[in-house]
Amino acid sequence: MPDIRVSEDLWSTGMLPEGILERWLVEDGARVRAGEAVATVRIGEALHDIISPTGGQLDVIAPASEIVDPGCIIAEIHA
Repeated sequence: MPDIRVSEDLWSTGMLPEGILERWLVEDGARVRAGEAVATVRIGEALHDIISPTGGQLDVIAPASEIVDPGCIIAEIHA
């Protein structure tokens, strides 16, 4: 099952500000499509959409308002 991760590319190469899972754009258990924005993460002052790598049922692992690190898994996709 594919994981949905917070891309390490969202952080600059210098300081690593705290990342926060701002909100989920779809509900836990919802069906999502490949390429669909499923969550929003705030890193410093910037908001970033997190995109599903594949289609299927979303299984949320990290709740909204949780602190996130580069590369961390926030959800899984089940066929």
